[in-house]
Amino acid sequence: MDITNDIKYVGIDDKKIRFFEGQFPVSDGMKYNSYLIMDEKITIMDSVDFEFAQEWINKIKSALKDKTPYYLVVQHMEPDHSGSIVELIKEFPNIIIISSSKSFDMMKNYFDHDYIENRIVIEDDDIISLGKHKLRFFSAPMVHWPEVFISHDIIDNVLFSADAFGKFGTASDESNWIDEARRYYFGIVGKYGLQVANLLKKLSDLDVKIICSLHGPVLKNNIQYYIDTYNKWANYISEDDGILVAYTSVYGNTRKAVEILDKEINKYNVNYEIINLQKTDVSYAIAKAFKYKKLIIATTTYNAHLFPHMYNFIHHLIHRNFKDKIIGLIENGSWAPMSNKIIMDLFAKNKIIFLDKNVSIKSSIKEKNIIDIIGLVDELIKL
Repeated sequence: MDITNDIKYVGIDDKKIRFFEGQFPVSDGMKYNSYLIMDEKITIMDSVDFEFAQEWINKIKSALKDKTPYYLVVQHMEPDHSGSIVELIKEFPNIIIISSSKSFDMMKNYFDHDYIENRIVIEDDDIISLGKHKLRFFSAPMVHWPEVFISHDIIDNVLFSADAFGKFGTASDESNWIDEARRYYFGIVGKYGLQVANLLKKLSDLDVKIICSLHGPVLKNNIQYYIDTYNKWANYISEDDGILVAYTSVYGNTRKAVEILDKEINKYNVNYEIINLQKTDVSYAIAKAFKYKKLIIATTTYNAHLFPHMYNFIHHLIHRNFKDKIIGLIENGSWAPMSNKIIMDLFAKNKIIFLDKNVSIKSSIKEKNIIDIIGLVDELIKL
């Protein structure tokens, strides 16, 4: 695939993988993106997972025909992007590696070789000429590893963005970007919002026409939309003033409370979604929680604490700096319902507004509980 007249796509679709990083379900697989810049000094942008090394090298050789690559740019050392470096060097032993000093330290860790005889160490704002094309490099520490750099092709205005702007799946259609990009961002990068925001400030004066991420489609249409979306995510700004209801239920009584919630919320003109944490992977719930401004948590007290699926969900939110949200609580317990207090305590260091009209159920739904749930929804909608 030609991205511009001089830039070609040589990435790989991994259709076999079902859990990315061993935890995120990816029913459609993953893209490991790599690019070729055809110039006087032909440059390969990043590698792919080791399992696909030969397929990737064959793609490169087919695109090059009788030519030889001059540079390999390594922007990120995570193995899905660096795993084939050794195999590439076996094929092209004179290739020069361009990367950060931290990346070369990691190469020593992974490959027992830091390529000191055949490398260029870049620093922030360095520019390297490939001939007609010039790459300007920007350090992007903790987006989402400490060694990350991204690159801007000054001539074609292409941003090689490492993992930023990536998504789960193998679809090449950018119109399906948002949901899986959100799940990817908050699953993998979300803890580092400050670092992402700092990177976006660095890039604010660039004229970016195309974004080439290491995962997902090449982004060519309405670039400002992607940048604005990333700015929201980096600054923990909700995309939608609607509501996520996340719940667990052991014997069905908490589920009945959620069914009442559903009917009440549906009376209002508001976007909302309901997720059963026992049936939905937590990564989907995390993404939705960051999408919406408001969250209702309904769960049982379990072993004097929270039901495990709910604790896991809240743990992940806190770990990713969940803040600037409004939360309503519904607890259930047969003799000592206490999950509302536990949840408030867990979020004590986060910037959260809790409703006054939280609900406490003892075993099964009573008339008072129905009135309380109606009051909770009313308060949440008004806020």
